[in-house]
Amino acid sequence: MSGAAYVIDDSARSEDSDVWFALPPGFVPLPLSDLAAAARGAAQVAGPLTGLGPVLRLAQLLLEAGAVHCCLGLHADDEGNSEPVLSLFTLTWRGTDWAPRSVLAGRAAAGAGETEHIEMLDLPSGPASLVQTRLNTPPELGLGAPSGLVQVTAYVPCSDGRRIAILSLATTAVEHAQHYRDLLRDIAGTVSFEDPLREVSDYISDKE
Repeated sequence: MSGAAYVIDDSARSEDSDVWFALPPGFVPLPLSDLAAAARGAAQVAGPLTGLGPVLRLAQLLLEAGAVHCCLGLHADDEGNSEPVLSLFTLTWRGTDWAPRSVLAGRAAAGAGETEHIEMLDLPSGPASLVQTRLNTPPELGLGAPSGLVQVTAYVPCSDGRRIAILSLATTAVEHAQHYRDLLRDIAGTVSFEDPLREVSDYISDKE
């Protein structure tokens, strides 16, 4: 993905922003609040909108879980039949009592339950951890028989030592778990708790 163009979302320039990260091409933001509102409206009128029921219920579940950002990933399967492979990226916050960030990252990984893979990370933003787990499709989504999901999660403690940014990638393409693990590790490496755009703006001003 070298040389790929990145688009800066308007939220990155918000005064309320407290975390910044970069996603590679192929991810489309999902407006969780709007989808959840649509789900509530549909339930009051005539039940879930045709074909969108699982998506609307998913938005509600993610908001209830504390998600503040969500993206749908769509990438070609270069090793298979080139059909699109879907994934879901989410970012949530977890509050915690103060502790050194390396301790927070270790605790988060240890508390992840049964894992298929676990590692500690040394990111530009500080210590973090990454775990891989196997899940079942939530029955609340109404997708029929449960199917397997692989979820990769990065726990990145905030610089204040009192919050943890939780970045997750989930996909049914379990055979590509290694690729998604590498992808999330790269995404976690872009996390910053200080506005990186200010540094870019200052650099451009100095060059002009």
